[in-house]
Amino acid sequence: MTALPARATRSPVARYRHALWLLASRDLKKRYSTSALGYIWSVLDPLLMAAVYWFVFAVVFGRGAVGETPYIVFLLTALLPWTWFNGAVSDATRAFSFEAKLVRSTTIPRTIWVASLVLSKGVEFLLSIPVLAVFAIVGGATAHWQLVLWLPAIAIQTVLTLGVGLIVAPLVVFLTDLHRAVKLILRVLFYASPIVYGVTDLPAALHDWAGLNPLTGILSLYRAGFFPQQLDVPSVLVSALVSIGILLLGLAVFGRSEAAVLKEI
Repeated sequence: MTALPARATRSPVARYRHALWLLASRDLKKRYSTSALGYIWSVLDPLLMAAVYWFVFAVVFGRGAVGETPYIVFLLTALLPWTWFNGAVSDATRAFSFEAKLVRSTTIPRTIWVASLVLSKGVEFLLSIPVLAVFAIVGGATAHWQLVLWLPAIAIQTVLTLGVGLIVAPLVVFLTDLHRAVKLILRVLFYASPIVYGVTDLPAALHDWAGLNPLTGILSLYRAGFFPQQLDVPSVLVSALVSIGILLLGLAVFGRSEAAVLKEI
């Protein structure tokens, strides 16, 4: 009996996973091959932001104004994950418009176009970790066993980012101005999330409200590796539950709108 080609013997999950990686790697290659600085651009934006906020809060207002010491490490442990979330959600607003013909003709689940953006931005985040390690060494930050909490942090953030992307991507097709609204919302969310400050820096009356933000628990997991006192277990549980809820909502929105999206693009 003649053996079937390897592609034909793959399960639907294996085909999806293979296509997902192909799309994500293509996105990364395109981004880096057309840029002279390549990898540097992926970390330059969070580094410049970190430099500005470090100057304001550690130099102008003095050490201890907000956050922990070394403040640059405190900043980067939140700015780098934020860059992943912000970049993936922003790109999701153009997930279908850039390659409409390919989206219409593909036979794999169209969720892959959003998932590939989340994956490629996630890979960029992983590639930026050595930069954080350098600042941690130079700044004298102490690494703790809580660094293992980065694994659940990455998992929860992946779920959250994918869920938000699945909601945004189809809606932008029908509401063309939504991509501008998403940028404004992300800008507000940046300051509403404990990135340049910690939850403990907020007035006590705002602690519970901050905990409702799913990014709060996620960022506390990242920061716990260098600042264990920043770990907020209740916020982490809220983040996990809210992220799962947003993913389920995103799948529902995407599933109901997919046919209409294909007609529109």
